[in-house]
Amino acid sequence: MKIAIVGASGAVGQEFLRVLAERDFPVSDLHLFGSSRSAGTEYEFKGNRYTVKELKHGDDFKGIDIAFTSAGAGTSREFAADITRFGAVMIDNSSAFRMDEDVPLVVPEVNASDALVRPRGIIANPNCTTIQMVVALQALENLSHVKRVHVATYQAASGAGAAAMAELEQQYREVLDGKPVTVNKFAYQLAYNLIPQVDVFTDNGYTKEEMKMYNETRKIMHSDIEVSAMCVRVPSLRAHSESIWAELEKPISVEDAKAAFEAAPGCVVMDDPARKVYPMPLFLAGKDPVHIGRIRKDLSNPNGIAFWCVSDQIKKGAALNAVQIAEYLISVNNI
Repeated sequence: MKIAIVGASGAVGQEFLRVLAERDFPVSDLHLFGSSRSAGTEYEFKGNRYTVKELKHGDDFKGIDIAFTSAGAGTSREFAADITRFGAVMIDNSSAFRMDEDVPLVVPEVNASDALVRPRGIIANPNCTTIQMVVALQALENLSHVKRVHVATYQAASGAGAAAMAELEQQYREVLDGKPVTVNKFAYQLAYNLIPQVDVFTDNGYTKEEMKMYNETRKIMHSDIEVSAMCVRVPSLRAHSESIWAELEKPISVEDAKAAFEAAPGCVVMDDPARKVYPMPLFLAGKDPVHIGRIRKDLSNPNGIAFWCVSDQIKKGAALNAVQIAEYLISVNNI
């Protein structure tokens, strides 16, 4: 495969390089693109050095099979025609096309075959919080239709990019040293704090991040599921956590739910409360699966199951999910 990565210098772009190498993805030719600031930067991939080229309008994507794009919605919209003009499949990690009717929104463990129908040559990668939630919810959906979900997210600094991770580390040092705290990437100081806002607020009082979870979940699962989300930025460095309360059409036992999670692709169960075994972001950064624990009945709803899940949102929530989409297309000879 002739592969391009757009936004190669960003946190997700760098994760693309790691994931492609880890999974021994069949890369015969690699092209890296970025802004004028990152143009000329070199990165290593499988023992070879590659130089980032400035992204410009033109025919640079001629001959490319798959383009992984993660440079922001504006860039994706501006360059989509250039990227797809010669037949490249654009797997886009931004929010630009997720809710467009003629662009599939894909999580391979849930709706891989949607990727086969892509009239514009574009496949959208969902929001990171949505990805880890639907991987878990699909396991329950296989037992009984999931009607309603309440979810509270605990989102690491890495969700705002590499610069945000660096700022959180800087803030901790500044607080401990008694210095003024640098605040650029977040609305407030994140160190030693929680911020109940991820993205901007909409007219209904929910943030765009929370509305993404509502709208994207319904599209991915082809479902009338109702989702009410509360998204919170927390002072952990990497990997998002979610508390989820799912209401099903019929009651299921904790044992059946646990067995479904254990059998589900992309899920790992860590659930032994007596031994204090449950997923935590500190120990799961850099891991592939969605980790699930604290599985229990919802005391307020006879048809409810509550659980906790943790997943690395740069990996499964971004780069890995996109690479899995490409692997699926290759496996069914659709590229």
